[in-house]
Amino acid sequence: MSQTPGTYLVSALILTVLGLPTVAPASDAPTAWTALAQGKAIAMMRHALAPGFGDPDNFVVDDCTTQRNLSDRGRDQARRIGDVFRQNGIDKAVVWSSAWCRCLETARLLELGAVSQVDAVNSFFRQPRLGRQQTQTLRRLLRERAGSAPLVLVTHQVNITALTDVFPESGEIVFFRLRDDDRIDVIGRVTTTP
Repeated sequence: MSQTPGTYLVSALILTVLGLPTVAPASDAPTAWTALAQGKAIAMMRHALAPGFGDPDNFVVDDCTTQRNLSDRGRDQARRIGDVFRQNGIDKAVVWSSAWCRCLETARLLELGAVSQVDAVNSFFRQPRLGRQQTQTLRRLLRERAGSAPLVLVTHQVNITALTDVFPESGEIVFFRLRDDDRIDVIGRVTTTP
């Protein structure tokens, strides 16, 4: 059943007020969740709620005490996002995470499987000049990836925006396909309120 844009906006507003996840209309079938389950789409999500902006001046990637981290609401949000995956038939996935503590913690709290730290999804917020090359590296890794298991990337706003042109909220999932011509098709979005 297709929805008109107005119907979708009203539905999304109601679901958001209730604190339930919303999915943007897919640009084509199968649905975003089905495409992910079949290995025909990738889910890229921004880490759960970590209050603040950027990282402190004394930031060290291997020391969580120097970073902006998940709040209790963010941890709860990450667990609920994991539940949303399971409710949509994704019990296990290949999970790639940024090395930042807020991403690793989000990825682990999803409870979808082992979490692999992948440098190509690390934040380049402090070094925007690295964004283009890092995004190209991520595209290459996605093209070279073997297997059809669902793939979930837990990363940062800058990475998601660079790849998909979407500016996500904390905990938002962007479903996309990488086409043969290297273009990205965003086929759905899910937001879960913190």
